[in-house]
Amino acid sequence: MMMSRTFSHRRRVIVNSDAKNEADDQFAIVHALLSPSLDIRGLVAAHFGNRRTRSSLEESRAEIDLLLRLMKLDGTVRVEDGAPYALPDAGTPVRSPGAELIVEEAMREVPEPLYVAFLGPLTDMAAALLIEPRIAERDVTAIWIGGGGYDGRGGSPGRPEFNLSNDIVAANIVFSSALRVWQIPAPAYRMTAVGYAELDAKVAPCGEIGEYLVRQLVEWNERHHSGSIEFRVLGDSPAIGLMLHPDCGTWVERPAPNFRHDGSYDFSIANRPIRTYDSIDARFIHEDFFAKLRAFSGRQAAL
Repeated sequence: MMMSRTFSHRRRVIVNSDAKNEADDQFAIVHALLSPSLDIRGLVAAHFGNRRTRSSLEESRAEIDLLLRLMKLDGTVRVEDGAPYALPDAGTPVRSPGAELIVEEAMREVPEPLYVAFLGPLTDMAAALLIEPRIAERDVTAIWIGGGGYDGRGGSPGRPEFNLSNDIVAANIVFSSALRVWQIPAPAYRMTAVGYAELDAKVAPCGEIGEYLVRQLVEWNERHHSGSIEFRVLGDSPAIGLMLHPDCGTWVERPAPNFRHDGSYDFSIANRPIRTYDSIDARFIHEDFFAKLRAFSGRQAAL
C-alpha cells in the first residue's frame, strides 16, 4: 500500500502533448497525473504536423480527454488546445488557449517553479515567448523530448528528428532565447524501451487505464511494425522522470545551437547554455510509474 504523503513545495507543471501521434505520450501523461509532488496546472493538446492526418490537434485533444475519462479524472484537470499548426515565421505567434496558459502560469507571482514538459513540437512554448518575452526571465524550465543526437545520431540530413521536424522555427526561437531548457535528444529518450511481457504483468492488470495503455500500444505497433516486435520505447516518459528526479540521467551544459532546415545542428552562433541529457535511468522512471499505477488502480477498485 502506498503511504500517503504531502509535499509543501510542489512543482507547478504543464504537460504539452501530441498525445495521439504515437503510443508513448499516454504513459507520460498518466505518470504525471499520478505523481503527488507535481501540481498539474494543465494539459495542453499539441499538433503533430499534417503528414499522417489533417486533424492532429483535435486527435491529441480527444486522446487526452479519453485518458482523463478512463482515470475518472475528467473535469478535475484543466485541458487546453495548443496551436493547430507550426509557426509561420519567427515573428508571428500562433495564439491559442494553450500558449495563453503557459503565459498565465509563467507570470504568476508564486514561489513554486514552473516546468513545462513538451512531448512534441515546441510550437506553444515559442508562441508564449513571442506573446510575452518576459517569460524567459522567470523561474520556468522547458523540458523537451526532441532533436537529434549531438554526435549525429537520432536524426540525419533530410530527415530531422520527428518532434523537431514538426516546427523547426519554434525550436530556433526557444533555443535562441534566455529560457531555461532541458533537452532530451533522440539517443537519450530511446533508452526507455519496455517489453510486452513486462507491460502485460505490470500495466495491463491495472484497471481500465492500464488495459487501455497496453492495448493501444500493441495496436500501434501492429499498424506500423507489422507485428514484428514485442517492445515499445516510452520515449516521452523521461520528461516526467526528470521533473521528479532531475539527475535520473547524465547531462552536460552546452551552448544552445540553432537548427538548420534539415534538422541538423548549427553551432555557428553560440546561444546561452542549456542542459542536454546523454543518458536516462529508465529503471527509475518505469518502476516509479508501475508502482504508482498499481496503487492508483487499487484505490479505484476499492471505491
